[in-house]
Amino acid sequence: MTAPVFVVDHFDTGGGGRHVLDGPEGRHAVSVKRLRAGEDVVLTDGAGRWADCVVLGAEGKDRLIVQLDSVTEEPPEEPRLTVVQALPKGDRGEVAVETMTEVGVDAIVPWAAARCITQWKGERGAKSLAKWRATAREAGKQSRRVRFPRVADTATSKRVASLLAEAEFAAVLHESGTEPLASAELPASGDIVLVVGPEGGVSPEELALFEEAGARAYRLGRSVLRTSTAGTAAAALLLGRTGRWS
Repeated sequence: MTAPVFVVDHFDTGGGGRHVLDGPEGRHAVSVKRLRAGEDVVLTDGAGRWADCVVLGAEGKDRLIVQLDSVTEEPPEEPRLTVVQALPKGDRGEVAVETMTEVGVDAIVPWAAARCITQWKGERGAKSLAKWRATAREAGKQSRRVRFPRVADTATSKRVASLLAEAEFAAVLHESGTEPLASAELPASGDIVLVVGPEGGVSPEELALFEEAGARAYRLGRSVLRTSTAGTAAAALLLGRTGRWS
């Protein structure tokens, strides 16, 4: 069993490497995980900095004392994979974020596509975005990542087009694609941006806008996947082909 991961805002390497994990993370470590002296843990800021630590003991119900000797910086992965995810219905958005985080996606962009049934507006939109970000954080910890995916603000189709125009490789999952994603030529570095449409599909106007920005339509396979699973399946395929799963 690999060591559990906990998130810290900063690393305190003073005092001979003694670090106090407190707050909600400390409470989870002490009261839920019930970690004891001698067990291993990993502390990370979720942005690539991390440290292997050994538990020294606990204070109360929400303070874990660990020995932290050094901090390591994990470089960003190459190529970088961003998934533009159209807003699914219900809690399927959190499912998509969770599984995409687990497979290794670097950034997730919520997309208010024309055919999305779900619309994020006002307070509801802010709460939904917060849920996606919290899900990415928790899934990052669960999957033992030290660099969590960034969940961007909700994007319009115009904003998505600009992301596609800047990418080294830009793809839209669409039934009109004549080339399978499995055989697409991928870059060794730079940004890969993948667009996953809503249940109702990418509209002709959006597809034309994205193609004008330099993206191509690709098919994923013979079966039709739901929008909440298509991104994860495609991400796994791309990460395997780029060597990031080696």
